[in-house]
Amino acid sequence: MRVRLLIFLIFLPLSAYAQGFAGLGSDADGFAVPERGHVLEFPRDHGAHPTYRIEWWYVTATLTGADGRDYGIQWTLFRSALAPYDKEGWQSPQLWLAHAALTTPERHFVAERLARGGIGQAGVTVEPFEAWIDDWRMAGPDFDSLDLRARGAEFAYDLSLAAQGPLVLHGDRGYSVKSQDGQASYYYSQPNFAVTGTLTLPSGPVEVTGNAWLDREWSSQPLSEDQTGWDWFSLGFDDGTRLMAFRLRGGRGDFTSGTWIEADDSATPLPDGLIDVQPLTVTRVAGRDLPTRWQLALPDRALSVVIEALNPQSWMATSFPYWEGPVRVTGSHTGKGYLEMTGYD
Repeated sequence: MRVRLLIFLIFLPLSAYAQGFAGLGSDADGFAVPERGHVLEFPRDHGAHPTYRIEWWYVTATLTGADGRDYGIQWTLFRSALAPYDKEGWQSPQLWLAHAALTTPERHFVAERLARGGIGQAGVTVEPFEAWIDDWRMAGPDFDSLDLRARGAEFAYDLSLAAQGPLVLHGDRGYSVKSQDGQASYYYSQPNFAVTGTLTLPSGPVEVTGNAWLDREWSSQPLSEDQTGWDWFSLGFDDGTRLMAFRLRGGRGDFTSGTWIEADDSATPLPDGLIDVQPLTVTRVAGRDLPTRWQLALPDRALSVVIEALNPQSWMATSFPYWEGPVRVTGSHTGKGYLEMTGYD
């Protein structure tokens, strides 16, 4: 997310869920909180931040097969802390959760892993970089060159990612505000990986190429109590420009934010109110109504596009369910991207 998907908080007491979406508006309770003016440091900040309550390493990729078909994949490792510190072995309060998905126009495959910190089953190291849970891995000599793999009961993927530009810091040099009350996270992305590799489907292997977007985010109280969910977009346009945009829905109205990335990799933050997103088509998905076709406008950039799901049934039937899948973009700009939606009952 981007605001990114704070699923770890399934581990919080159920009483916390009333405090914003998935408890994300609850008090930080002794955990560290982001501060404006803090300078992110790399490669250190590619690693874990155990004094913050929630964190993720989040990859989505839009791919084209040698068969000419469009595909999408998701790979996500979440860390959630029960207490604001870390220890070795079973005394570690760090919990880990991972999701992997592979989307085709007709099918959406999903897998989930859970692990306890401190015993080697899951974790992140910085130099060389490696993020893992069981045999799912994102690893490489550094953050610019990564191998990515995961598997489920009916699918697998093994991909290579090569960065084509610099990291992008969202908001105020990585300090990303999420509400009218000022809650925030640290948030940065690598929005431009070139991808090659292989998908394994029930019908057999498919060689693919495409582009990936990697999000990094951590916080302890990123939402307000009245915020009920979000719609998050990562879009790559055919002219080389890119857009990250999100809408957080709440009792006091929507809060929007984003980042416009030029083809030369320069980035401009987009504060609340500049982005307009409106649902156009609603689809019945997993027993609920979800918008799977959107209008997004950014007048400051002469942008007016329609965003449509490759597969409207891209439902993540995981411990904490949500919608996530690849999208196609038409209108003033054309391209591809990913959409994530949470908080739709």
